[in-house]
Amino acid sequence: MERGFRTLLATVEVLQPAFTRPGFRNAWVVFAGWVLTAGAHAVTQALVVTDVARRLHHERFHRFFSRGTWRADAVGRRLVGLLVARLAPTGRLCLALDDTLAPKKGPAVFGLGCHLDAVRSTKRCRVFCFGHVWVIVAVVVRVPFATRRWAFPVLFRLYRTHRECQRTGARYRKKTELGRELVDLVASWVPARPLDVVADAAYCNATLTRGLPARVTVIGALRPDAVLTAPPTAAAHPGPGRPRTRGQRLPKPAQVFDDPRWTWTTCKLPLYGRPTRVHYKTLAAQWYRGAGARPGRVVVVRVDGGAIRLRTFFCTDAARPASDLLLAYAGRWAIEVCFKDLKQQLGFADSSARKQAAVERTAPFVGYVYVVLVLWFTDGIWQTPLAAPPIRPWYTHKRHASFADVLRAAQRVLGPVDVLAPTRGFDNLPDIVTLLRQPQTPARRRAA
Repeated sequence: MERGFRTLLATVEVLQPAFTRPGFRNAWVVFAGWVLTAGAHAVTQALVVTDVARRLHHERFHRFFSRGTWRADAVGRRLVGLLVARLAPTGRLCLALDDTLAPKKGPAVFGLGCHLDAVRSTKRCRVFCFGHVWVIVAVVVRVPFATRRWAFPVLFRLYRTHRECQRTGARYRKKTELGRELVDLVASWVPARPLDVVADAAYCNATLTRGLPARVTVIGALRPDAVLTAPPTAAAHPGPGRPRTRGQRLPKPAQVFDDPRWTWTTCKLPLYGRPTRVHYKTLAAQWYRGAGARPGRVVVVRVDGGAIRLRTFFCTDAARPASDLLLAYAGRWAIEVCFKDLKQQLGFADSSARKQAAVERTAPFVGYVYVVLVLWFTDGIWQTPLAAPPIRPWYTHKRHASFADVLRAAQRVLGPVDVLAPTRGFDNLPDIVTLLRQPQTPARRRAA
């Protein structure tokens, strides 16, 4: 228990330079309360479960989000550095780009709009609801306690609808523009690392792909009717004038599917947690509308079951093997699992914040709580008794830890701790750790 608490403090303290000293103390209280909350998450509930509500005024913690001087991007930059150092020190760094809807209602809530709910919608029935849409970039890496890859959200941007921007006089920015801004930020933070940016069809377009550095590779889904051209050659333009930027027209991906000039290749890949036999065709081509003159690789995959007979993928690196492209795109699913855990386990959509600064900080703060907890769990905690799951005789096939196990271990560590004692800070760590050795009083049990 003592080791777990010390490790958690050390992980949280990495973020201290992004806050002022009073702001970091407030962040620690909200962090601990957010982890210990079992139901709907809110700042006030975080103060109740930590027994801070009766000792400090709640307004100071609301001001932490609405009027604090800290920036969410600064916290994200610290986490990117920690992730790279601990889990991805070498090789290509994979980023997943996507957006998620946080349903929300209420008067005078900043950024609230009516959005398509992609989870509940089908081709025949489109479902809309009010809420916030967050464009998020996450670092996708492997962790020692699971076989699947995990996504760590590090940057957030609130998308505002065109109507809402017109009403408030703000400049409208598309989701793809926000996503490109996030990718550029991460690329500037790790200037020496090659990056893979994995996105679905909604983000795989010219806004994201054009103008990126050569070390940044975009991997995403492609329309079956996309216009493809061959890379230009010197023989294609022997005379004077501007050299051609596009080669000869190639068949569209749907036409390549039925064209016998491209043969099928079969391989077995570990996709989505299980070995899968994949049949595909591949070709080097330009997707000029989406990626400009930069040559890339197109992969057409045959789907044996379901209503869709083919899937098409594109990579801005023409030398990338098709198997690597498919494995990288399959790793994009980690960000969908992250969204599910954020909403179901950490109350990502529960916040009742209304002011602009509070809205734009609370959701990223929840994402950073998620990152800190998983990083703490990877630091040897997964091998300790703290990570032991509850005994479930009806669930004997569990082999790897989930985020629910990570959260349970953190609650075991933080439950007996008084977050304000003894100095309301981290000035005297040994005194804080002694609290773990003290018997738990009935009042403290109720607060935990």
